[in-house]
Amino acid sequence: MTDHASGPDEQPESRRDFLYLTAGLFTGAGAALALWPFIHSMNPSADVLALSTTEVDISPVEVGQSITVIWQKKPVFIRRRTAEEIEVAEQEPLADLPDPESDADRVIKPEWLVVVGVCTHLGCIPLGQKPSEVRGEWDGWFCPCHGSHYDTSGRIRKGPAPTNLPVPKYEFVDDTTLLIG
Repeated sequence: MTDHASGPDEQPESRRDFLYLTAGLFTGAGAALALWPFIHSMNPSADVLALSTTEVDISPVEVGQSITVIWQKKPVFIRRRTAEEIEVAEQEPLADLPDPESDADRVIKPEWLVVVGVCTHLGCIPLGQKPSEVRGEWDGWFCPCHGSHYDTSGRIRKGPAPTNLPVPKYEFVDDTTLLIG
């Protein structure tokens, strides 16, 4: 009888060891395959991923015009400001603002203002996107629900809103395309 063991405590290799090892490997692989759908279900869905960024063609927007786009189910106001609106926004003393923030901190290019169009008081959508709508005392936006007034930089000027209209993360892909998110 030939014994492959070299010491007194070692057992000879057997077919049973091979079967245990093979069964263990297949069990582990099966468990991983069974868990994969569960783990994959934790990834964001396609509709959520689609909402994470919005690309906007801003080439048709004329000076002085505003457009509204939807990003993450919220309206985003994009205004191509006039030279006069930019000058007034830049010259405003920060001490006069309830939520002091310079115009330069709110824009990438002074001509373009991008803000989330939701009033910071109670979540209403302010007026001022259309030329026929009331824009408030500072020619920006006006929330008629409780009387909040925003200037041409989206900063709160009067009313119960505690903070400025938020500026979403955005960048210019090129001269005519804006990527929000």
